[in-house]
Amino acid sequence: MSVVESTDVVVVGSGFGGAIAAYHLAAGGARVVVLERGPWLTGKDFDHDYLLGSSYTRVFDFVAGDGMSVLGGNCVGGGSVVYFAALPRAPRFVFERRGSIGRRMWPSAISRETLEPWYDRVAESIPVSQQGWDDVSYAGGLWAAACDHAGGTANPVPVGVDNTQCTNCNWMMSGCRFDAKRSLLFNYLPGALAHGAEIRPLHEVEHIARKENGDYRIHYDVIDDEDYRVHTGSGTIDAKIVILAAGAGATPVILQRSAVALGGMPEAVGRYFSGNGERLNTAVIDEERVRDVLGLDRGDGRAYEANQIGKGPVVANWDHLDGSLPEYSRYSLEQLYFPPGLGTVLAQVPGKPEPGWFGVEKKEMLRRWKSWLIIFSMIEDDNEGIFGPPPPTGNAYRISQQMLGRGTLSYRPTANTRRAWAESDAEVKRILELDGLAKVAPWTNDLVGAYTVHPLASCRIGDDPRTSALTPGHELRGHPGIFVTDGSAVPGALTVNPALTISALAERAMPGIIQAARERNIPVSAGAPVPTATSTPAGSFR
Repeated sequence: MSVVESTDVVVVGSGFGGAIAAYHLAAGGARVVVLERGPWLTGKDFDHDYLLGSSYTRVFDFVAGDGMSVLGGNCVGGGSVVYFAALPRAPRFVFERRGSIGRRMWPSAISRETLEPWYDRVAESIPVSQQGWDDVSYAGGLWAAACDHAGGTANPVPVGVDNTQCTNCNWMMSGCRFDAKRSLLFNYLPGALAHGAEIRPLHEVEHIARKENGDYRIHYDVIDDEDYRVHTGSGTIDAKIVILAAGAGATPVILQRSAVALGGMPEAVGRYFSGNGERLNTAVIDEERVRDVLGLDRGDGRAYEANQIGKGPVVANWDHLDGSLPEYSRYSLEQLYFPPGLGTVLAQVPGKPEPGWFGVEKKEMLRRWKSWLIIFSMIEDDNEGIFGPPPPTGNAYRISQQMLGRGTLSYRPTANTRRAWAESDAEVKRILELDGLAKVAPWTNDLVGAYTVHPLASCRIGDDPRTSALTPGHELRGHPGIFVTDGSAVPGALTVNPALTISALAERAMPGIIQAARERNIPVSAGAPVPTATSTPAGSFR
């Protein structure tokens, strides 16, 4: 006879939503098990290499859909390990957005003001710091100078980076080898471990079933460390509370696959997906013009040639984050270094009427890659994404042994979304082509569709059961005891990097989740202080 394993709480995923829930429940006294699909890596494990099998291909999950591709984290710490640590708060107007449903999409209880205390808690724990002009990279400085030249403004971005440890190696997207990035490996996750939580890497949750007593049985597969297509085992674990935080590209898929065993799903599960309205433009800088017009000089004879030197986004133009502007006309523009690979393919030669992959002009553009400046736009999209029937396991049909998969997400941008992208593209072009500083072109959507590194809204909170899968308290409608705390709970595009908002929402949800746990006879208390940041990452001594 097999022994059925049980615990109080199972948390699926260890990114922002999962780590925060695991910490508070464990600190309150609950027995917590975290199931994470990806491996558990720390600073010494992060390679500066793109080879298959390096940390770069192990910690990412790239899923190509129909019209939208999603790049996300796949490791303990989730997106916090592979993001650029940009942590702005969402503008006030975002919480009043109406979007495609024509009425306020956020719960009436949530506004920028009501979320402010929860933002403060996360900012204290990570901690978030405001960069100064001495901290920004050459690329950020060039973007700021160009915005000023065009009559606009630019600001250093608040980040979760210890600048005293940062070497400007520019590999932070694939994990920080120097422990300068303040990922969840340095705050919430070690806090959860200190209070007895257990983290199990390479455990992929496939579906959830309801037991006769109202508890839940979580079914998982164990994933091979090198070939993610291979399952080396399987198992189940029973829990009274389930926290889903597998990311907006995976959480709805788990719930779709669980529909039969749970007895149905809210209609909004797997609908209203938003790519946070993301888009990229590449500018090829004219070195002589930026020297003559902007007066830039690196002191060694070069005016710029520094695309590859620095951190993630360090400077942003927020001139269009104005609540008085109509919806779909509000966006931010961030300088961003995107590593070679897909970005090199999708970047287009300025001035060409059609996308091109080869040829003399593309070769010349690639030769001048050090003179590139990449600008990341985040507009208001229309929540157009819908997930089709789920694959048999995981969140995608796995194509390669690591990283690549084919998903079921379909995304057809509306006229509103296309117009918003066109407006932000035109503004990037206006700023950077003024007085011949650069030539600019947006990345093509013709190869992998639109793309996002900040998937949102596929199981969103809301007041209206017809358009939201979750209650304002993040509980899955019709399934008491199941909560969603990752980016899929965010109702729509935020026009800025969403990590801090996802985290603040997770913090806000915790008192209600702890109350639900008590009602299920779990001896857990509320009110744990936010965890103190450490200098030793979770998992260093495994």
